[in-house]
Amino acid sequence: MLELNKVHHIAIICSDYEKSKDFYTRILGLTIIQEIYRKERDSYKLDLALNGEYIIELFSFPSPPQRPSRPESCGLRHLAFEVDDIEKTSAFLVEINVPAEAIRVDEYTKKRFFFIADPDELPIEFYER
Repeated sequence: MLELNKVHHIAIICSDYEKSKDFYTRILGLTIIQEIYRKERDSYKLDLALNGEYIIELFSFPSPPQRPSRPESCGLRHLAFEVDDIEKTSAFLVEINVPAEAIRVDEYTKKRFFFIADPDELPIEFYER
């Protein structure tokens, strides 16, 4: 049997590196572990952490193709972050002009959640603890 320990990281390719770097660091509050520019690929790789845990690799490549996000398509659907206060999280995002969907209730867990989108329309979910 395969024995997995945890999700090591999630890789995201963005269309506008500076805009996405700002979103993931300033808006979401992830911290930069390291940033590498790969000249031969004209590409950045930004390693990001949440609470000291490495979780996201943000990549830039020249002219990446668009990936459908809505309507839902096969593949990675969204990223989800756990938060303690769903209303405070939503209010903060709206206050800094990040459009947020209405807070909903998961019909099975009865937990509240809502979505925003990153600069490339990748859905980001916030789910209450």
